[in-house]
Amino acid sequence: MNRNTIIGLVLIFGIFIAYSYFMSPSQEQMLAQRKKADSIYLVNQLKRESEIRAIARDRALEAARQKEKLVASGQNFDSLTILRMSMRAELGPFANAAVGKDTFYTIENDLLKIRISSLGGIISSVEVKNYLTWDKKPLFLVQKDSLQFGFSFFSNNRIINTGKLYFQPFWPDAKEAGKPVLRATGKDSVSFGMRLYAAASDSAFDPKKYIEYIYTIRGDEYMLGYRIRFVNMTDVVDPATKFLVLNWNENLSRQERSLSQERMNTTVYYKILDDEVDYLSESKDEEKVMKNERLKWVSFKQQFFSTTLIAGDFFTDPGVRVATLPGPRSYLKSMSAELAIPFVPSEKKDISLSVYYGPNKFYGLKKYHLDMEKIIPLGWGFFLMAWINIYAVIPVFTFLGNFGWNYGIIILILTILLKIVLFPIAYKTYKSSAKMRVLKPEMDELSKKFPKKEDAMKKQQATMDLYKKAGVNPMAGCIPLLLQMPILIAMFRFFPSSIELRQQAFLWAHDLSSYDSIWTFPGGFSIPYYGDHVSLFALLMTISSILYTKINDQMMGTTQQQMPGMKTMMYLMPLMFLFWFNDYSSGLSYYYLLANLLTFAQIYIIRATIDEKKLHAQIEANRKKPVKKSGFQKRLEDMAKQRGYPVKK
Repeated sequence: MNRNTIIGLVLIFGIFIAYSYFMSPSQEQMLAQRKKADSIYLVNQLKRESEIRAIARDRALEAARQKEKLVASGQNFDSLTILRMSMRAELGPFANAAVGKDTFYTIENDLLKIRISSLGGIISSVEVKNYLTWDKKPLFLVQKDSLQFGFSFFSNNRIINTGKLYFQPFWPDAKEAGKPVLRATGKDSVSFGMRLYAAASDSAFDPKKYIEYIYTIRGDEYMLGYRIRFVNMTDVVDPATKFLVLNWNENLSRQERSLSQERMNTTVYYKILDDEVDYLSESKDEEKVMKNERLKWVSFKQQFFSTTLIAGDFFTDPGVRVATLPGPRSYLKSMSAELAIPFVPSEKKDISLSVYYGPNKFYGLKKYHLDMEKIIPLGWGFFLMAWINIYAVIPVFTFLGNFGWNYGIIILILTILLKIVLFPIAYKTYKSSAKMRVLKPEMDELSKKFPKKEDAMKKQQATMDLYKKAGVNPMAGCIPLLLQMPILIAMFRFFPSSIELRQQAFLWAHDLSSYDSIWTFPGGFSIPYYGDHVSLFALLMTISSILYTKINDQMMGTTQQQMPGMKTMMYLMPLMFLFWFNDYSSGLSYYYLLANLLTFAQIYIIRATIDEKKLHAQIEANRKKPVKKSGFQKRLEDMAKQRGYPVKK
């Protein structure tokens, strides 16, 4: 390849980078796109809730009219009485629950600390005890200020939203009564309840009519039991009710060092009942309404943690949405789920749910037999990659991790084991390249014999004849490489999603699940597609890849001479990967670095065991044997005959 061609390729690469940078949407355009997506979502939401909103407006107008009548009557009502009467018109039997004080209660175990709010009776915050955020602060999966959660249903033509009403605490275990904090350890469990009472009069609750939430947690579980009970509510809940509507909206907080990578791994996952796990886009805002569909669970999934709501039976007619939050870098994305829960009013009606708050660990999720482990991106789209991770990489990684070793050492051992397994393939690849090198002088002679382009078919036919007589398969070196590709890609999926590497230090890297940085550019300077820092592992991986390309080029010199453009691309690829891996998991870059270094060692070991003189003698012996034409060669010769070329017998 001449100088002008190289300069041209470099210019093309530079133009591509410049074009991508200048044509990327500005911050204002991104905000406009998000506003447009939000507007579309709101329009769809209004369509779905038009009937509910119309009834709610009627109730509000009726409440306002009641208030005006009270004021116009001239009677001396205090403001509290007027408020109660107004709430009575708007909320009916739940009017007394519209006013109260937000009080918090705590249940905790060895793994979680959960706060429950009297407003809505909901879980207002969840702290995962054994983990910290990237900046060493307590890790909260749920926070009150970023959560909306409540059920909606009809009551005497009124829309009741439990998230806006005040519940009263209830202790199922009388021995724990009155305690604001309940704790469970080991295999023990504790339960805590919240009740929303219907009113017996304008100022009193009816103790026999209520909606009850009961939360149950075991000492060693990330799973929380969540039971909803309707007791003696048949004259309160509309008898035509067929389902409750659950509205769950949450802004997810940032947990990891690389905001961009965490956002790229944050979205809504859901399990279709008796079917596959699916998810919304990770790279763009998306909304999906699934009419007449049934879901087993919905998960607000982050890079290493998730909050998953699981139905005892199923959710129906779900609508889910994900949107990236502009502005503060402390938040990742906004998640929404609107779920219908089948409901038939009766004297006592129980609805069983459960919620998983915790890490995305493969075996920890798999033990529930709900396919929740499929929220971990292990290459599920291609069975071979998933199998490599599930049946080889994860078991070995978990086994070695149980010894308490540094994960940098574990990655080294894992890489060595993989190289040992792949050694036969590497040996076959090198042997094939050695045969090609032995034949290189004869290939050069063929190039001199057929220098013209119109002789390309003759040259190809002569080359195939040479390969066949020498007993060389030109694809023998490519096939082993293709067999290794699923493993390389499986590792690409495994390391960035492995929570075991999270905040694990090795050498200069403080967190193997995120990028390592030996220098940050001053003044907020950032290189497009590269970032604002220098990752040493990514840099070393790139250098080793270039060296590997050079060694491989020497081994496969014959092929590279036939395709000089490919040679240049092979050197450009590692440079392109440098831009990609600079912000990626340092554990992955470290693995690829080790893989390259071990490959160098394998090459020199194999080279010492293969005598190219003996190999040449073997090839010469093969050429003297009679050769049976393969089907491929016969088809090639038939094509040559059709084009009028002479075929050698």
